[in-house]
Amino acid sequence: MNTEIKAVHFTLRDDAKEYVQKKIERIRNAENMIVDLLITLTKGKEFSAEATVNFRWGVSTHVQEKDFELTPAIDKMMDKLDKKITKEKEKVKEKR
Repeated sequence: MNTEIKAVHFTLRDDAKEYVQKKIERIRNAENMIVDLLITLTKGKEFSAEATVNFRWGVSTHVQEKDFELTPAIDKMMDKLDKKITKEKEKVKEKR
């Protein structure tokens, strides 16, 4: 799984990057199904956390969450992403 984390309009500190890496551990069980995980953290009036997941069978999923603090935005995004990945895994199992 290729993982890319980037920050837009601010510099991502090491502790925040480590926090994102720790949250990514939640989806390690689906690592063999994911080709790319692209995470973009943007700072405007509020923080926006976006993730795009490219599965090996050609499906792509995108989630986005916003919050006034970076950490809750990351938490919400990872919760949503975890649900989307689980749902996609179930779809693949049903097709077999």
